[in-house]
Amino acid sequence: MSMPWNTPEVVARFSVSSGNTVLQAFAEKEFKNRQSHQALDIGCGAGSNAIPLARIGWNVTGLDLAPRMVEAATQRAKAEALADKTSFRLAPMDLLPIEDQSQDMVIAHGIWNLAASGKEFRAGVQEAARVARPGAALFVFTFSRKTIPETCIPVDGETFVFTEFADRPQCFLTQEQLIEEMAAAGFEQEPGCPITEYPQIPGMPKPALLEGIFRRR
Repeated sequence: MSMPWNTPEVVARFSVSSGNTVLQAFAEKEFKNRQSHQALDIGCGAGSNAIPLARIGWNVTGLDLAPRMVEAATQRAKAEALADKTSFRLAPMDLLPIEDQSQDMVIAHGIWNLAASGKEFRAGVQEAARVARPGAALFVFTFSRKTIPETCIPVDGETFVFTEFADRPQCFLTQEQLIEEMAAAGFEQEPGCPITEYPQIPGMPKPALLEGIFRRR
């Protein structure tokens, strides 16, 4: 499969990543406050976030479209004796092979920004809302509109889809748009948890990023 996330070099880099520490700190607190501990990692890659969550005690299902990433995540879980706490499968963001209202936490870390249209983005968010139990947490990490110049114009017919960053359509939202899109799908911003924006580092080929925590109504 000729996708950038499926190359051996990228898989190797993701296979040694320690994951998002903000997510891990939140997941640890959330774990203590819930009786059920089912977590879904959409776009799990090589398990960078899924493995640390499994160490905490979460039962994690990881989904990704890159076969080598799924294989790497599976092997990493076995190597760390976490195979009984994890399950990794191939699946797209907008068609999750997960039962309705079955998840206590959903992670969308660097995945919805890869949607090629607002329709695909919203389908992915709606799928997350479908599988989340009422009160489930949603952790979002996605591209910020501040990645690209204000003068850039969205793709025809789109609101937050641009091609300037990687010569292909990707989603870049403002904080206000992120909150609005999540609310439209049934996710409210977690009280006391403002959206964090990580600015783009000058000279680095990385986007500015938005990080937020939401709760399923």
